[in-house]
Order: sequence, then structure tokens, then C-alpha cells
Amino acid sequence: MTRLTAGQAIVKSLAAHNIDTLFCLPGVQSDHLFNALFDEGDKIRAIHTRHEQGAAYMALGAALATGKPAVYSVVPGPGFLNSTAALATAQSTFAPVMCLTGQIPSATIGREYGMLHEIPDQLGILKTLTKWAARIPSASDAPELMHTAFHQMQSGRPGPVGLECAMDILPQSAEVDLERGMIQPRPLPIDDEAISRAVALLKTAKRPLIVVGGGALNAAQEVKNVAEFLQSPVIASRMGRGVLDDRHYLSHTMPGGNVLWKEADVVLGVGTRMQTELMNWGTDKDVKIIRLNIDASEINRIKKADVGIIGDARPSLAALYEELERTSSPNSSREEEMLDLKATLAKKFEVLGPQMGWLKAIREELPEEGLFVEELTQVGYVSRFAFPVYSPRTFISMGYQGTLGWGLAAALGVKVARPDAPVVAIAGDGGFMFNVQELATAVQHRIPLVTIVFNDGAFGNVQRMQKEMHGNRVIASDLTNPDFVKLAESFGARGVRAATPSALRPALAEGFKADGPTVIEVPVGEMPSPWEDFIFLPKVRPASEVTAQKKGQIQV
Repeated sequence: MTRLTAGQAIVKSLAAHNIDTLFCLPGVQSDHLFNALFDEGDKIRAIHTRHEQGAAYMALGAALATGKPAVYSVVPGPGFLNSTAALATAQSTFAPVMCLTGQIPSATIGREYGMLHEIPDQLGILKTLTKWAARIPSASDAPELMHTAFHQMQSGRPGPVGLECAMDILPQSAEVDLERGMIQPRPLPIDDEAISRAVALLKTAKRPLIVVGGGALNAAQEVKNVAEFLQSPVIASRMGRGVLDDRHYLSHTMPGGNVLWKEADVVLGVGTRMQTELMNWGTDKDVKIIRLNIDASEINRIKKADVGIIGDARPSLAALYEELERTSSPNSSREEEMLDLKATLAKKFEVLGPQMGWLKAIREELPEEGLFVEELTQVGYVSRFAFPVYSPRTFISMGYQGTLGWGLAAALGVKVARPDAPVVAIAGDGGFMFNVQELATAVQHRIPLVTIVFNDGAFGNVQRMQKEMHGNRVIASDLTNPDFVKLAESFGARGVRAATPSALRPALAEGFKADGPTVIEVPVGEMPSPWEDFIFLPKVRPASEVTAQKKGQIQV
């Protein structure tokens, strides 16, 4: 037992869980948390941002890039609310992010006295956006609640958590047991009976198909083993990019998946909702669905699975592969067929020439271990299916939340968490300005991120829809922009302009060598739409239990 303040107990608990960086924006309600952080010296690095949204997005980027917990701290009320877009994105991408927020004096919570930063039911809001949330009532309770938070973040399906602590509780001291409530992780049991039923189905398959999402990121080798044994193509959603190296003949993105879905007879979904496939592409009696997910609630979501396997992807797939090997022989190679499909799709992608040119330049300069952070911009939309990805957690996406403006701040967190690897973020001129102030954070903390800003002077996708779908009713989508090169330089960052893909390559190479942030402005015009032919992919099976999304519906 040691006598500590609640702030000290929180900070020491962070260190006990190997948190070495706190993304933050301090304020009066968290003074005693930061006093404790100061007293810990260099054990935990404080990276302070210019906006609470930036702190939360940086934690999100760090978590997505590593799969490990990341923590941000903000003041209550407006500070906390400023961070909630990032928290919602963490929830939708199942990222282990901890929101550590202050609170008004404990005796005034819920009284509506009009205290500084008071909002109604902050903890209730926090609970709606996290897997688990709680209030720390005393110093002695802090370690147990911190340990519970880390356990919740990482047990079962990962996800964000939240803890709040009132400003008068943080400086209070008590005898504290720092190991109180420490929870040892327990692996989920392997569902042998369900795996045997899945193997029985897969052994009969003539046209097997594997669909992977974010839940398969830690099972890359196991996915590859099963895919090669079955000669099953592997279709990756945005969150599953890199589970199977795109250079592998069995690896395909969603356009290839749409082609293969039509003839698939047994589909194994690993760590994915399969929302697009089941809702949009259609199902019928001729396709059997096997769902492997750590979350039991996902097994029958959208459509009841023929076989549901509840478990961690890595050991479950290892057990499935072992049983396949023991009870059957590998299927005949489909390499020629799959390479032909890849070539056909590559030819089709040529209609997206401008986007493909920029992506090719980025891929050629970005080393294999480098990380690419997507954004809601024309090049970003195409990157989801046409940018080659070689390994898990190197294509960083906001998933279905479609959080415009996340890219710069999230990519800074990616780079902080992965200082060993080059990181490139892309953005449109609209999204880039959402968090442009974090260039100051990048300069202050010497974070050598390279950001490419594709400048078309508009919220480009919005304006395209206004022109093509709404009779040229262009409104509220034109943008007035600064000179992005001069803007970057005014912050103390490197500013470069590249008008062609060939000019982009040396700008990237120099940016990756720099010891501080680089912004590359790329002036562009309107680009060909990827939506109709490559994202709004058609229904290919005759029946579906769920109404397909209508063509033209807004997607991000």
C-alpha cells in the first residue's frame, strides 16, 4: 500500500499498462493529473495538441497502427465533446482507445449549477460511445477502475473505454494498492464443434471464398494458410486490407470480391460484418455462410449464419487449418484464374487514370513497411480498392464512420506510435482544414509525417453529386483556400508543391528523410467517379434477406 493522490494513481496505472505517451490538452479540471504526470518524469511523454479533437484522433491513429491501447486526456464538457467524433470512430473501428476526461467538482455533478464546463450527464454520453465507462470516485478506487478499463479495451472484441474523474478527487490522497483489480487476460476457448462443422462445409466447397475485416488483422498467417489450402480467394474490406499481401494471387479487394461472390458456394467471414456482401450483393440457397467472430452478437447479424464460430480469429483459424490438413487434401491451384481476374480488374481501373497515377507514385516511394492513412477525398476513395497493401495495419482507415477531417491528426498518432516506419497521409483541401492547426503540434513535437493535400477548391464529392445527381444545383461546396505551401511554412513545416505524379515522387522521398513534418500540395481538377463501377457494386445473387442500398445513396 502506498499513499497517492488519485492523479498519481491514474498516472502510475497508465505506466503499469505500458502507456508511454499521453495525447492531451490540459485544463483546470485536470491540473492534478498533469502534476502527477510531471512528477513521473520521462516515463510517459505528453503530446499536447491544439484542439481536443486532435488529441483524440492521434490516440485513435496510434491504436489502429499498433492494435495496442492508446490514451488521450481532455477537460470535461466542451473539451470532451470536441473529442467525440474520434471516440465514435474508435467505437466503429474497434480501436482500443481510452478517453480520460476531467469532471466538475463531485458535489456539483448533476445539480445544474452552471459550473465551468458542466454538461448534462457527461458519463452517460461517454457510455454511449464506448464499450465501457465509469467515474473514479476516490484515489483508492483508481487502480481497480484503470485495470478494468484496460481489460475491457482488450478483452473480447476490442473497443474504446472512458473514465472521468472530478477535479476535487484528483488531488485527494489515500492508501492505494496499485495492483488492486489487476485482471489477467484469459484466452477464449476454441469452439471445436463449430470448427468441425465449418470444416465439413469447406471440404465440399467448389468455389470457396474468404472475407476478412479488422478482426482478422492479427491472424494474417492463419488466413494465408487456410486460403492456400482451399485455394480460396481472400476479399478484404477497408479494415482488412493487408491481411493477405495484395501481391498474392489469392488476394482481392471489393471489386474482385463482387465478381467472385456470384459463384461462391461457401463463404468464410473472419472478423467482419460482411455488410456490403450480405446487404448489397445478395444471398441465396446456393451459398453457405460461415461466420468467425470474437463477438457472439455478430454471428447472425444481417443474415443467420449456417455455421457460427465464436472465438479469436488466430487460434480458431489455426485449429480449422489443422483439421483441414488432417482430414482432407489441398485443392487444386487457382493461380491462373485469379491472376486473370486481377489483370481484368487492373484494366478496368485505368478509367480512374488521375487517381491511379497519384496512387502509383505514392506506392512506388512508400517503403513496404510504410503506412498509408486514407481520407475522404477522391484519391482516398480509389485507394480503398486500388492501392496495393502488403501487410496488416499499414492501410489506416476510419471505416464506415466516414469521419471527414480525421486524417492529419490520426496520421500524427500513427507516426508517434510507429516512429520506425514512413507514414504518408492523404487529404483533400476540405478535410485537411478540419485539423490544420495540428501542424503546430507536429512541428513542436518534431513528428516527421508527410501529408499530401489534393486541392480541387471544393468539397469535391459533394459537388460531384450536386452536379450529376441533382441537376447542377451547386451550393455550399466551393472552397476558398490558403496557399498550402506557405501555410505549412508559416507553421515551421516543409511546404512543397507537386503538379504531377512524377514530381510527387521526389517530394515524397525528401519528406520521408526529413526530421519534421512535410506538406505536399497537389493541385487537381475534377476526377472520374469511382462510385458507380467500383464502390456501388451490383447485386449479383438473385435473392437477399435485406433490402440492398439504392444506387446513388451517399456512402463514405
